[in-house]
Amino acid sequence: MTYEEFADARLGALLRYAVMLTGDPHQAQDLVQDTMVRVQLHWRRVARSDAPERYVRRMLTNQFIDWRRGSWARRVLLRGDVDDSVPASADHAQSAVDRDQVRSWLSRLPRRQRAALVLRYYEDLPDGEIAEILGCAVGTVRSSISRALATLRAELVEVS
Repeated sequence: MTYEEFADARLGALLRYAVMLTGDPHQAQDLVQDTMVRVQLHWRRVARSDAPERYVRRMLTNQFIDWRRGSWARRVLLRGDVDDSVPASADHAQSAVDRDQVRSWLSRLPRRQRAALVLRYYEDLPDGEIAEILGCAVGTVRSSISRALATLRAELVEVS
């Protein structure tokens, strides 16, 4: 598989994943672009890996966690852009409010916890693959997800 074939096949999925991480479609595009430049520069190593998509997803996740170390996170604006991958519901306004609320809650989590939640519930990956992508132990993944969910539950109680 060439870099171009990989990019054509997986760019959309990587962009959707990045939107869930960043909470902002424009920042997600920047994140994916930066990552794909690095992927192209190191394509031989990526192509030799057992699972190139997993390798690139890990690169993207690491790039998100390290990206501009905090100053970037303070500048993220959460937008309610329409996500074409989600089926339309009868109440578009409520869907937008719900989406914005989830993005808002996710944006308050530390980056590793946020990445762990997105990998688990959006990408539907098992703990072992999440640990591989985040470069940590399976127990750390479970702990991160548990802490993130506890934080989100506390946020939900405050809203109710």
